[in-house]
Amino acid sequence: MAIHEHLPQVPKGDLKQVGWSKATELVKVARRDREQFDCATWLHKATELPKKDFKREVEKHLTGQEIEPWEIIYFKVYRSQLPVIEQAIETATLTLGSDRSKGYCLEMFCADFLAGANLESGDTKPLRLALDRLFGLLPSSEQHEFIESVSAGCELS
Repeated sequence: MAIHEHLPQVPKGDLKQVGWSKATELVKVARRDREQFDCATWLHKATELPKKDFKREVEKHLTGQEIEPWEIIYFKVYRSQLPVIEQAIETATLTLGSDRSKGYCLEMFCADFLAGANLESGDTKPLRLALDRLFGLLPSSEQHEFIESVSAGCELS
């Protein structure tokens, strides 16, 4: 089935102007919203927004969640380094939860490294950032437990 068959209210010329990648995103919204699909608004967004931003807007509409902008980064890794990297990511995934992305795991590695490296210089901001992010991963019951143990430690000193 062609894209324009999913979007009968959109003239074919407008779809060509929008581009096929944005048109496929429009179809996702039209399929979900059905009769409530606001064609004019979505067509305007598709023509005005860059592809990445439009895709994020569609994702936000479909899931109800704001999606953080992202970038793909590339760097060379030697084959001899792969086993260590893969094992570290696998361990981080098990520790942080299987719903965490590899990018998130990499961020945790970097935050941990920066926290340790900056302790010598006296800059505790990276350590605080790493602790804040890790604290946010804990379930609320464990967060309360952690707060109580830190409070008890502060009272002793």
